[in-house]
Amino acid sequence: MHDNNDDMHSFFDEMKDVKRIKSDDVAQLHDPESALEQKRKRASSQKSVKDKLLNPLSIDGVKPIPPDDFITFQQPGIQDGVFKKLRLGKYPLEHKLSLKGMTLKESCDRIYQTIKQSHERGVRALLIQHGQGKESKPFPGLKKSYVNHWLREMEEVIAFHTAQPMHGGFGATYVLLKKHPDQKMINRENNRKK
Repeated sequence: MHDNNDDMHSFFDEMKDVKRIKSDDVAQLHDPESALEQKRKRASSQKSVKDKLLNPLSIDGVKPIPPDDFITFQQPGIQDGVFKKLRLGKYPLEHKLSLKGMTLKESCDRIYQTIKQSHERGVRALLIQHGQGKESKPFPGLKKSYVNHWLREMEEVIAFHTAQPMHGGFGATYVLLKKHPDQKMINRENNRKK
């Protein structure tokens, strides 16, 4: 049987070198403003990390598209008349995104954010200017190929097609987004602002 006194003696033997903390050794708290500022910075950096983690678009498995080829996609169930209107550039382009001068990673993030934000605002049609990339490396049509790949991965995108010459031709793509579930409310809000 184990004796409680033995435990106590062991404990005190182990603690004999421990000294009591003096009251003047208490840590000073930072002023509330700098603590608040630090909290904001942490939240901001966590948000940017979270945004990066949330971008599911892949960089792998991209099929090269020649610079002078059309890119086209139509989800099943999209009416031919709707797709034809998009293909002919007849939808009002509510947003334009230029990828000029961006890296692939920057382009990927920008496309993802733009599509998500545009869908939330009730945008239906937009134009992505990716360029033809005739001289791009490691293969011609690099950004165009990735745009073709990424747009197919986004559930908000119901159709896309190479733009008409007046909007950039082979160097740009029309994108049609599905209606936001709250589209009627978004339209009312937009009309009220006018």
